[in-house]
Amino acid sequence: MSFDKNVTLFLEDGTIESDIKKYQEFTFYPDLKGEITWMTNDEKNSILYEKGEVIKSVNDSLITNSAELQKAKNSFNASLYVISQPFNFLNENTQLTYLGVANLENKKVLDMGCGTGILAIFAEMKGAKPLEAIDIDSWCYENSLENIERNNCHHIAVYKGDASLLKGKKYDVIIANINRNILLSDMKTYTDCLNENGVLLLSGFYKEDIAIIEDEVTKHGLTFETMIQNNNWVALKYVK
Repeated sequence: MSFDKNVTLFLEDGTIESDIKKYQEFTFYPDLKGEITWMTNDEKNSILYEKGEVIKSVNDSLITNSAELQKAKNSFNASLYVISQPFNFLNENTQLTYLGVANLENKKVLDMGCGTGILAIFAEMKGAKPLEAIDIDSWCYENSLENIERNNCHHIAVYKGDASLLKGKKYDVIIANINRNILLSDMKTYTDCLNENGVLLLSGFYKEDIAIIEDEVTKHGLTFETMIQNNNWVALKYVK
């Protein structure tokens, strides 16, 4: 599967920040392989994925910095998710679980570390509004915008950045599907942003991490309510 994807980013005043054309190619069988290439400032950028390894290059020079390689892997995974996830839902062995709020009607919701924006999209479909979706990764930001448009959502604002964007904001529900260390670092910010009786939904970590997560959340006055577990992955629900 191969295709070109045009990505246009806008500034707050509506002017164009960047307009990039990306070539994407994915092979799913017998093994997953992928390639993403694009031009920025006369530089050729490339991300190659094969056998679980990511190779990133700029003008054919290999990038070895671990942080940059992790960003490249996150970008590849985000693009792959958009292409492959709809087909995964057709697999009879796919397990779908939901841990959250029974009634999201008119609830203000934050999807932190939104990835492709799928949780924000789901929340809007359940009646939530307004919603905000935030991710620090450029490709996740772009994919969220694309998926929100494809699903005809009209109440989700998407931002590129981190928890510093939350200063002075309040939400009824915060969904944070992020790794353990980021959750711990930003926990106070999340709890400060919750309205009274608000709900905090945490996932993206292992069963072994529950104790340290629990200590940090309860330190800020939230009460544990529910947990679900899928293999070694867990999700926790807290109420303020």
